[in-house]
Amino acid sequence: MGTSTGLLYAQVNHLPDSVRMKWWEEARFGMFIHWGVYAQFGGVYKGHEQARGGAEWIMNRSKIPVDEYQAMAKQFNPIAYNPDEWVRMAKDAGMKYLIITAKHHDGFALFETKASKWNMVDATPYGKDVLKPLAEACRKYGLKLGFYYSQAQDWNNPGGSAARKLMREGWPNPDSTRIDDYTLAHHGHWDPKQETASFSDYIKNVSVPQVKELLSNYGDIAVLWWDTPTNMTDEAANMLQEQLALQPNIITNDRLKRPNFPGDTKTPEQKIPDWSELEGKHWETCMTMNGTWGYRTSDHKWKSAETLIRNLVDIASKGGNYLLNVGPKPDGSFPQESIERLAVIGKWMKTNSEAIYATKSSPLQPFEWGRCTLKEDGKRTYLYVSVFDWPKNGIVELPIENKVLKASLLANNQVLKVKSNANGIQIAVPEQAIDSVATVIKIEVAGKFKREKGPGAKNMKTGALDE
Repeated sequence: MGTSTGLLYAQVNHLPDSVRMKWWEEARFGMFIHWGVYAQFGGVYKGHEQARGGAEWIMNRSKIPVDEYQAMAKQFNPIAYNPDEWVRMAKDAGMKYLIITAKHHDGFALFETKASKWNMVDATPYGKDVLKPLAEACRKYGLKLGFYYSQAQDWNNPGGSAARKLMREGWPNPDSTRIDDYTLAHHGHWDPKQETASFSDYIKNVSVPQVKELLSNYGDIAVLWWDTPTNMTDEAANMLQEQLALQPNIITNDRLKRPNFPGDTKTPEQKIPDWSELEGKHWETCMTMNGTWGYRTSDHKWKSAETLIRNLVDIASKGGNYLLNVGPKPDGSFPQESIERLAVIGKWMKTNSEAIYATKSSPLQPFEWGRCTLKEDGKRTYLYVSVFDWPKNGIVELPIENKVLKASLLANNQVLKVKSNANGIQIAVPEQAIDSVATVIKIEVAGKFKREKGPGAKNMKTGALDE
């Protein structure tokens, strides 16, 4: 492929996009899992809390030497790892797919690989591939499985790239000035062992073979989630993308190499776009439950279950998916705070998932007091209005001109009275909300609903999983 136009269409799929993307468009909610040797550190190095960034970046930010970091793998023995339990919790929370860091930037593979000894089977006392039983559990519970794979950054396998971070982002190393000078002169690397091969060698000998293994050995893979294309070339990206033929219906994101490899989905990180920002595009907000992706012992900045549920509603109302992260502990168990929040979300979803799954973005601009999602069957339109702040006057007002056939509470099917006026409709609701987080009103209207026009769309800068 010699031109950028050719690169745009390098991915070959057996199904048209409308069919290939259908499950993803209907899913709306998935689980992200960041897990690896970095969990063993828990965000602490030499007695110091990592100063900045997610705990999965501790090797880079603290400039841990390769040998020292790899020695930590000898303590990584997740005897509490229970993939069946992981997937069951995701399913019970209402999640439809799961994406796990098969290899993050530290280069550690959670799977058996012939391309490098730096993997779960060869480098840890656990000695087993953790992705195979996870794939089996996903099949058992009916969840789609996807792999996050750091295709360019790799701080342990020689030749991998390294985004340059200053020493002050890790810990107060007295040798910081020298180390910062070294990383500046060595393209972000801080250990000579990282540069004993070229980036081209790394792509050919590690990245491409591992992607091939991931797409060959674990059954149907629904998503390949690339990240941080540091130093990526079109040639390297093409070599990686060629492997997608092994899973012709796979969905990929926009992080392989920009701008020539747009993938299928945009990936706003730790943020929810404005209403019209990504209208008409496939997008997925990835977000942490607390402040970090990988496990960090000191991170207690947990978002409330209410916030997480309302985020899900907000994202669905704008036509996106919510990829919510869990950072398992080094023993393989989920943090209790994550377990508790997943359970609360699951309880809400059990009653209200109809307002989330297979919905389209709202035809109405966001309300201060709630959000709206939509479904259509050709003759009728169904609006799902999630009310966050229950009206004290007992009236929900909406700018709806279509004929209303029925309005009811989704939780118990209680029919609600509707009156029309010059501004739309007024729905009389009970004095108390059924759910203080979000009570859903289902409104059935005749015909196709006319969408409001939102403010001008903006360009969005995609994140890079480095918060």
